[in-house]
Amino acid sequence: MSVVVQKYGGSSVADAERIHNVARRVVETKRSGSDVVVVVSAMGDTTDELIDLAYSIHADPPPREYDMLVSAGERIAMALVAMAIDRLGEQAESFTGSQAGIITDALHGKARIADVRPQRIMECVERGRIPIIAGFQGVSTDTLDITTLGRGGSDATAVAIAAALGAESCEFCKDVEGVFTADPRIVPDARKLHAVSYEEMLEMAATGSKVLMARSVEIARNHGVLLHVRSSFIAAPGTYIREEDPTMMEKAIISGVTHDISEAKITLLAVPDQPGVAAKVFKPLADAEVNVDMIVQNVSHEGRTDISFTVPRSDLAAAEVAMDKVVADVGAAGFSRDTEIGRISLVGAGMRSHPGVSADMFDALADAGVNIEMISTSAIRISCVIRAEQVETAVRAVHDRFRLSEEVVYRAEHPEREADPS
Repeated sequence: MSVVVQKYGGSSVADAERIHNVARRVVETKRSGSDVVVVVSAMGDTTDELIDLAYSIHADPPPREYDMLVSAGERIAMALVAMAIDRLGEQAESFTGSQAGIITDALHGKARIADVRPQRIMECVERGRIPIIAGFQGVSTDTLDITTLGRGGSDATAVAIAAALGAESCEFCKDVEGVFTADPRIVPDARKLHAVSYEEMLEMAATGSKVLMARSVEIARNHGVLLHVRSSFIAAPGTYIREEDPTMMEKAIISGVTHDISEAKITLLAVPDQPGVAAKVFKPLADAEVNVDMIVQNVSHEGRTDISFTVPRSDLAAAEVAMDKVVADVGAAGFSRDTEIGRISLVGAGMRSHPGVSADMFDALADAGVNIEMISTSAIRISCVIRAEQVETAVRAVHDRFRLSEEVVYRAEHPEREADPS
């Protein structure tokens, strides 16, 4: 089959008018010669409203019932989109995640996709109809319960379906026109990127870009699915996410600046500096399903050291419970928490051969009066933890320093630190 998977986010199906707009786009794609499979998120703020309702009823909702509730939003959206397509003269059928063959593990709220069994979807397409699939949800074959995939889970649904069908591409139709060099709400002259590699997009998604869920990019990379992020409201091309093009002679060294103000920092104080202590610190966090990101261990003094790390604020309560046990287990002096931090990251595949990039980023932050509290790097990323109130200033300063609004090949301001061109 020649199939295009289209995923529409919550803002794209927020009301009846936008649902009709989605239906028109889907029908136009089908009538242009492609079979179409559609994945939808819940309408507008429906999921947030359901979550608020759950917590107004129960301070700690049972995970099974929580998933049953919050998965309802996508089921509403899928049925309405199918109705709108039918009104335009094409036949559509709506499917829940379980009906579409999305098989997950049994972890409620953060389930991972174990398998996709798309027989019903393929049969629907072969009959000339348009499948409309509820994103964000699946079913555990161990418990036969409905599960949800976590925030942004509809992205993972779409890519997993595209991979299972061998689709030509997976289009993410959103309220943005593509992937930009920074958040346009902070940097109005941020530039839309024509293409980004899987590796760069993974780093951008993991460090604060809300355009795509990181897990969806990981699935796409593992299965070679071409991604296309574009607007739901205009027909212009957006940003393609794919393997890095080895034929390009010159490539942009920096792809973008991302930021995140949704994390907290925990510092474990006066930890014995002994082999095995780090495992005792982080294993309880893993057991509690807490995602730990940046980790910094200070220089040891008199046999003790401090260990700082960042976690999502949504995981902070679980992390604090784990830390209470860790303090006693390892003989630490205690721990502190800081919820007023932010993170800024610079991402680009060209960093591998341009060591002057980090110096220029730090210079830009210093010139803007921004103090760096933690630093973490990968081969194509530099991340700094700073004060939350300075994040927007930092993003603008770094974006300007690297001239990301212009389509230029960046040259570091510290040529003595550049790699030997020979």
